Amino acid sequence: MSKEVHNGPTDDTQARGTAYSGDPQGGAGTELAPPQKLALDAWHRAKGGRMVPFAGYEMPVQYEGIMAEHLWTRENAGLFDVSHMGQLLVHGRDADQALEKLLPGDLRALGDQKLRYSLLLAPDGGIIDDLMTTRRGDQFYVVVNGATKISDIADLQARLPREIVVDHMKEQALLALQGPKAVEVLDSIIPGVAELGFMQGAAFNFSGQPVWISRSGYTGEDGFEISIVSSAVEQLANALTADERVKPIGLGARDSLRLEAGLPLYGHDIDRQTTPVMAGLNFAINKRRRAEGGFAGDMRILAEIENGAPQKRVGFDVDGRQPVREGALVLDGEGNEVGRITSGGFSPSLQRPIAMGYVASHLAETGTALKLEQRGKLFDARVAPMPFVPHRYHRKGAAA
Repeated sequence: MSKEVHNGPTDDTQARGTAYSGDPQGGAGTELAPPQKLALDAWHRAKGGRMVPFAGYEMPVQYEGIMAEHLWTRENAGLFDVSHMGQLLVHGRDADQALEKLLPGDLRALGDQKLRYSLLLAPDGGIIDDLMTTRRGDQFYVVVNGATKISDIADLQARLPREIVVDHMKEQALLALQGPKAVEVLDSIIPGVAELGFMQGAAFNFSGQPVWISRSGYTGEDGFEISIVSSAVEQLANALTADERVKPIGLGARDSLRLEAGLPLYGHDIDRQTTPVMAGLNFAINKRRRAEGGFAGDMRILAEIENGAPQKRVGFDVDGRQPVREGALVLDGEGNEVGRITSGGFSPSLQRPIAMGYVASHLAETGTALKLEQRGKLFDARVAPMPFVPHRYHRKGAAA
């Protein structure tokens, strides 16, 4: 899911060490207020984490440096503290049918302990938030973005039937262990997690504490998200980082990793003004839901699936070495504004600038040459397929 992250500098080593240019309060849906502290606040500081206000919390933006942390995660295993995210438990009679009025996913057919990426939609089809939902028997475990969790809960409570309960699991922390060595590390500490397939979760035990683990993440790598009571999260974090294959990773590398993976960031690449079709998220609406409708904004969204949307989210390869950031204009050959950049940075894996944004749909074909304008300077760019770096999710039955 699009778990909101720092969208700060990744263009050179000096900038990575000194600058923070992300939204200090985490984007749309967050009111300015003194930031809260994570359960691992002292742990992060002891590990050298540089803390910044983000999504209503003080969070680590980096430890050793964004470039080093990014490449470590691609090659080993990175530990992210994402406890600012909202963990919800939605339950009540026919909760799946009730949620399907707000989300376009096929929740009725969702198997037990299976995850699905979905979208909380406004009545006009705009995206209120993107999220992960997991069936746990007749309940649904839902993880929403941290910057929008309070407004999401209010929206769900206002629009769901009164008999549907939305519990905010405030006592739970959430860690993400990501990278090609994540499975070996985690299975050595919590045996059995290696049996999980991509987008599958299960209950486990760590040192006498119940944990919920899903094989999922926001980096494009194989990995896991681990929900554990806050009072036990430091013990788990210490157990994981005791393994030399694991290092703590900050928000900066989380952002560059998800950009390389072509994953949208809520409040930047998707928001209330974008629809699932504009954002290229049609996969979140399966055949039954397209045939039956019955979800918020269905008339507009189904019409866009049929006829196309006026704009489309695409990737960009950018010439040169200088990154183009969010807010830059996309221009056609005549100099007309035809879109905007919503995320951009220097790719540590590819060693070149990449970006994503929106263009008029007739210009969205791969290879289309366009120009990007940032602070009066023009950059040559071409529409590029995403992900920029191939996903390496663990799918059961797939060839090694």
